[in-house]
Amino acid sequence: MTWKPNVTVAAVIEQDGKFLLVEEHTSQGLRLNQPAGHWESNESLAQAVVREVLEESACDFEPQHLIGVYRWHAENSNITYLRFAYSGSILAHHEELPLDKGIVRTLWMTPDEIRTSTHRHRSPLILQCVEDYLAGKRYPLELVTHYD
Repeated sequence: MTWKPNVTVAAVIEQDGKFLLVEEHTSQGLRLNQPAGHWESNESLAQAVVREVLEESACDFEPQHLIGVYRWHAENSNITYLRFAYSGSILAHHEELPLDKGIVRTLWMTPDEIRTSTHRHRSPLILQCVEDYLAGKRYPLELVTHYD
């Protein structure tokens, strides 16, 4: 059996001191996450995060920086995730669009609200990405090269 991590993307979006999160149904119940999901074939990582933000929040997202690349092994599922987290701006919100299957709602939370809700987080990467963003971690998008 060949081992390979699940590659995911996530958006850390801050406006007016609050961060965009989604509340979603998971196998562990209702959980909080950043707009995030799996990288699909034939798209760049930046294209994947734009797509995921639109699907999960009905917002057009413009990635501006890579915050970091994170490895996390989920013990309950025995899956290793490799997450590429991006920061950027919302360009538009499309209220008429339905949210992706399993997404209950979007919400804006302060850093302290995120810190005190870790028991509801889908993964520890949520808080880590916010803390890294708040610490000023920003890398150019060109750090990731898609060679075709």
